Amino acid sequence: MRGVFLDDHTLTDGDLSLDGLHVELDELTLCGKTAPADVTAAIQDAAVVITNKVLLDSTVLESAPALRLVCVAATGTNNIDMTATARLGITVCNVRAYATASVVEHVFMVILALSRRLQSHLQAVREGDWTRADRFSLLDFPFRGLAGRTLGIIGYGELGQAVAVAAGAFGMQVLVAQRPGTAAQAGRVAVTELLARSDIISLHCPLTEQTRNLITAKEFDCMRHDAILVNTARGGIVNEADLATALRDGRIGGAAVDVLSEEPPVNGNPLLDTALPNLIVTPHIAWASIQSRQNLVDALAANIRAFRQGKPGNVVTA
Repeated sequence: MRGVFLDDHTLTDGDLSLDGLHVELDELTLCGKTAPADVTAAIQDAAVVITNKVLLDSTVLESAPALRLVCVAATGTNNIDMTATARLGITVCNVRAYATASVVEHVFMVILALSRRLQSHLQAVREGDWTRADRFSLLDFPFRGLAGRTLGIIGYGELGQAVAVAAGAFGMQVLVAQRPGTAAQAGRVAVTELLARSDIISLHCPLTEQTRNLITAKEFDCMRHDAILVNTARGGIVNEADLATALRDGRIGGAAVDVLSEEPPVNGNPLLDTALPNLIVTPHIAWASIQSRQNLVDALAANIRAFRQGKPGNVVTA
């Protein structure tokens, strides 16, 4: 079987082993990054196509008569025309739970950095405040620990549940939001109640029509004045201009975002204003530890192996 990886550059700069993919495929072409105009030619004779972000629409799929399997190097399949794959008899497999540990580590890294005012303390040391202090501890930036505080989780799948487990290890109380647009579920609270009661809110829900702009100025007004918002989910869930205003006006205590509505943010973004207080912005890397990315590659190889054995796994249907 001939395979094509349309955008392996999204996963590796040579720091991962792709041996598993080479073992499972008779021939593997690594395209690095494939421009939209070049996709049809790239997959012309391929039986297996691997894609992370490259769009496979109906026109492209119909132009690849040998194509039997699409392996998505991610969990989401929004870049695949699933109706077309079903019509053409093409199997689509995704990868799940490959970055759980990495995301949880990132969430608590930024929670701790903001809660313990790490940036302020580091800056004070750089500027010589500790050197000039009249006591052994610099107590200019009071902070609270995590034990006994409330973490609100919006999105309670694989990642949300893992974050809840880690929160328990810190002695935190956990609230889980009712899924927007669904019937009441036992043990969950409405999003508005969660926002009002939580010291820290962590987002782990997908971007859908129900969750787009889920957090806007109205929601910031519901939050505690010292609350922290963490978004490692999708940028469109939070109204970025409203978040910038909330931080600037001191309506919330801080925020950490790993995702923006446009990535990379070539057209700018309100959250890239370096003057915004108590904000941490990271470039969509919560998922991207070396271990997680290798897990992803190995899972892709496992999906191809299962397909060749006639027992496809992680199949996604339209």
